[in-house]
Amino acid sequence: MIAGIRSSLLRWNVALPVLAVVLLALTWGVALPVWLVVLVSCFLAGAVLAAVHHAEVIAHRVGEPFGSLVLAVAVTVIEVALIVTLMADGGVKSAGLARDTVFAAVMITCNGIVGLSLLVGSLKRRVAVFNAEGTGAALATVATVAGLSLVLPTFTTSTPGPRFSAPQLAFAALAALILYGLFVATQTVRHRDYFLPVTSSGEVIEGADHADPPPARAALASLGLLALALIAVVGLAKAVSPTIESGVAAAGLPSSAVGIVIALLVLLPETLAAVRAAHRDRVQTSLNLALGSAMASIGLTIPAVALATVWLPVPLVLGLGASHMVLLALTVVVGTLTVVPGRATPLQGGVHLALLAAYIVLAVSP
Repeated sequence: MIAGIRSSLLRWNVALPVLAVVLLALTWGVALPVWLVVLVSCFLAGAVLAAVHHAEVIAHRVGEPFGSLVLAVAVTVIEVALIVTLMADGGVKSAGLARDTVFAAVMITCNGIVGLSLLVGSLKRRVAVFNAEGTGAALATVATVAGLSLVLPTFTTSTPGPRFSAPQLAFAALAALILYGLFVATQTVRHRDYFLPVTSSGEVIEGADHADPPPARAALASLGLLALALIAVVGLAKAVSPTIESGVAAAGLPSSAVGIVIALLVLLPETLAAVRAAHRDRVQTSLNLALGSAMASIGLTIPAVALATVWLPVPLVLGLGASHMVLLALTVVVGTLTVVPGRATPLQGGVHLALLAAYIVLAVSP
């Protein structure tokens, strides 16, 4: 028994959350030298990886499509924590951080994760097959909430700049939350079969995973470690936030690059999970992860940040610029054309990845 406990403690996904919380306690409120910032950043990245790993364990226990939902919500909690932490310490220059991070998450999920998943799935068996009903419903919800939250503020006139007035912000937050709730109910209860993987002939695959689900005890342990990892992520992010912002400024990059750094940090593990699912011919699971994360990123982040504006010292700027609105429109149109047939070739994957590349180029050189 002692050997078993020792073996568990030596696993990286168990040790990292614990060590990250210990490091947080030791560095809280302390000015960090460069070497300690590097160490904290390593543990921050490790805590994110551990959090997503334990979310995946819980997801495997509850099965699809609930599993994709658990992973998406866990990633979004990390994202919200990082945004609010950086906005609280960043001053007026962080007013657009929530917009930049949410838009980066939408572009990475709807173009990066979707493109990679379609490319991997179609290269393996010539055509990537998925359920058009469920994927189309998810894409429609993402497009609607993105338009209401990120495009509409650019054209409102109640307040100066690309900002919502208080009633408008309350409406956008409530609409995002309600649509996300409807999406979750559709995905997990009323039309669950629309979000299950399908065979090349269109038949639903109920048993999406080959491995046996973990026992309830392991899932509960992962739940506790997930909470511990999220606490570490929030605290350590607050410690390194000044260094992230000064590093972006020193590199001569626009402030919106901070949002891309956050989105890349929290979505990289999920990208790996989606690619692994596509390689197992479970492209629908990959799309559930991608579009579910995009939906959670908007549907949960916008209401959370809107609520946080009550005590945050900076205004909330949500409206996108012209070039980003063009990229969002192209993403929605291309995504619709990809989803409608219910199958995709490597060409569709390449088109989505090209849109992500265009977004990154414009982020570095506006």
